[in-house]
Amino acid sequence: MNLPVAPPAESARRTERIKIYGPDAFAGMRRAGALTARCLDEIAGLVGDGTPLAEINTFVLDFAATHGARPATLGYKGYAYACCTSVNHVVCHGAPTARKLHEGDIVNVDVTLVLDGWYGDSSRMYAVGKPKRAAERLVRIAHEAMMRGIGAVRPGARLGDIGHAIQSYAASERCSVVRDFCGHGIGQVFHDAPNILNVGRPNTGPELREGMIFTVEPMINLGRPEVKMLADDWTAVTRDRSLSAQFEHSIGVTAEGFEIFTLSAQGLHAPGVELAAPHG
Repeated sequence: MNLPVAPPAESARRTERIKIYGPDAFAGMRRAGALTARCLDEIAGLVGDGTPLAEINTFVLDFAATHGARPATLGYKGYAYACCTSVNHVVCHGAPTARKLHEGDIVNVDVTLVLDGWYGDSSRMYAVGKPKRAAERLVRIAHEAMMRGIGAVRPGARLGDIGHAIQSYAASERCSVVRDFCGHGIGQVFHDAPNILNVGRPNTGPELREGMIFTVEPMINLGRPEVKMLADDWTAVTRDRSLSAQFEHSIGVTAEGFEIFTLSAQGLHAPGVELAAPHG
C-alpha cells in the first residue's frame, strides 16, 4: 500500500538508510504476511454483484480484531477505513464506502495488517462476475508485471532492474505504468526506505542485498499513465478514465533470490480470473 509515511512505532523509525533484517524479522514478516493473505483469501467470498464496499471494510476490521492484529490504514493521516478498495478506473486508495459493486467490475483490495509489530502489506484484483475481455487481460498483465518485477530480485541486482522488468513488460503489452506511486521498504515501519519504482533502467540504483524487505506493487493502466487526485485527497484515478489494475506483495531478499511473504495458501492470487500460481 503506497500511502504517505505512517507515524512510526516507538521501537521503529523510518530512516533513509536501507535496513537489513535477519531471520527473526523474516519470521515476523511471514506471520504478518500469511495473515494478510488469509484475509484477502476470505474477501474473495464477499465480492459479488451488489456488494457494498463498506461490507469489505467491516470484514477487514472484524478479521483483524479476531486474529490479534490491527489494520495499518485505520486512522492513518486521517484515513477512516481499514482497507482501500479501488474500482475500475480508480488507481489506488479508493475508500470502501456505501458504493456497491456491479457485474463486470474489477476491484483492487489493499490490506495491511500489523501483527506483533510487523506489517503485512498486500493487494489483489477481484472480478465481479465475468469481466469484459479487456479488463480480464489487464488484470493478467498487472499480475505478470508484478511477478516480472519480483523475478528480478536477487542479491547483487539493483533497484532499477525491478522497475525495468515491470516497465518493459507492460510496454510490450501496450499498457502504461503509473509513475506517481511506488513500492517501499517495510518491516516494523509502514513505509521505509527504499522506494521501489515501477519504471527504471537496468543496473541502476542501490544494490539489492540479502535481508532487505520491501513491497513490489505496480499499477498498470490500459490507457495513459497520468492520474489525478479526487477532492478527498486520497482517491487517485486515471485521467483518461481508462481501467487500472494493481497487485502487491511484501517480499524479502534471500541468498538465493527472494521470498514472498504474502502468498495465498489457497492459490487465490486473483479471484475471478484464473492465473498460474506464482513461484520464485
